[in-house]
Amino acid sequence: MQERITPARRLSGSICLPGDKSISHRYAMLAAIAQGDSTIHNYSTGADCHSTLACMAALGAEVVESGADVRIRGRGLTGLTAPRSDLDAGNSGSAIRMLSGILAAQPFTSRIAGDESLARRPMDRVMKPLGEMGASISARDGRYPPLEIRGSKLRPIDYTLPVPSAQVKTCVLFAGLYADGATTVREPVRSRDHTEIALREFGADIQTRQRVITLTGRPKLAGRELFVPSDLSSAAFFIVAALLVPGSNLVIRGVGLNPTRSTLLDVLVSMGAGISILNVEQQNGELVGEVLVKGSTVVRGGVIEKETTAALIDEIPVLAVLGAATEEGLTVRDAAELRIKETDRIATVAQNLRRMGIDVEESPDGMRIPGKQRFRAAEIDSFGDHRIAMAFSIAALVATGPCAINGAEAASVSFPEFFDVLRQVTA
Repeated sequence: MQERITPARRLSGSICLPGDKSISHRYAMLAAIAQGDSTIHNYSTGADCHSTLACMAALGAEVVESGADVRIRGRGLTGLTAPRSDLDAGNSGSAIRMLSGILAAQPFTSRIAGDESLARRPMDRVMKPLGEMGASISARDGRYPPLEIRGSKLRPIDYTLPVPSAQVKTCVLFAGLYADGATTVREPVRSRDHTEIALREFGADIQTRQRVITLTGRPKLAGRELFVPSDLSSAAFFIVAALLVPGSNLVIRGVGLNPTRSTLLDVLVSMGAGISILNVEQQNGELVGEVLVKGSTVVRGGVIEKETTAALIDEIPVLAVLGAATEEGLTVRDAAELRIKETDRIATVAQNLRRMGIDVEESPDGMRIPGKQRFRAAEIDSFGDHRIAMAFSIAALVATGPCAINGAEAASVSFPEFFDVLRQVTA
């Protein structure tokens, strides 16, 4: 599918975006292994999170969808049943990595696979700790999906993550739910803590001290009524759009402001962006508020590196677009993980920037983009990657003329309504 994007004069209005993908995945998995009913409001509309729902239903949980609300009747910690066929994680690395922790403890063998893109993404980072806990997992070439997981009785471990990864942390903690005793995960850099918050909401005994998380196994999880805040990663595209287009004035309501995710806002404000946070409250342990963005300020640019890169890894494609329009440009370092996302996002970002006449210098773990550049109208390729499709739709808003986004349907993986909302705020 091709989308044609014309330059925008301004962005304005007040919008509410679909639920956070990271939180939606976790709530669905925990609801399925809790006792009783859970209702999840504002569940993500993205295909990835619906792959998770399909997997939990295939494992025996009762899943009923009604618009953006999902009701899940959990089976309890030991109540899941063997799926009749392979579990399909679609395009979702989150689904396959996190769910593997639950599957590793089941009294049956399961296979979990995904689409062509997921089949190229390495899984050894979860296979290693699960193996230490007693799981038996085989994979194509020893590290790629499909995974065959032969469930077994698991033992607790004290595991230090070799690199920051909320997905791997979650996988180990989910497996730790089934182990007798305390499972500990140590993080080199603090990663998003949605899993710790969600586990507490469902009734697990979990303690966090600095970057050490300890979970007591075999808890009794209870179904809950839960609200998923709007996804800050999805909001990032509209925040950058409003900063790029002069005269914009945009309010994004109900956005998740978890401190382990709000680095995006901190970094943009430090660069001079006109962003204000309003009406902050707490819902199910997560901070939620409104983000007001004004496109009348000069954004300086700067350097993203070390732990900041880890915190912003999903937002780097759209931040690279913003970088070309900043005063000083943008340098990204320590982002080698981008090479093994849905695409090699360093390469695909650089290729599309060059198509739009933007100078960019690639490095093995990042890129450097000089500032004060102007986007040329061009034909853009999503390469089947949702974040590339959306990031360059934002770039098209300030191009010299209309742009064509080929493979625009990739956006539906995380944000099916993206182009409708974009038209709404630029009308």
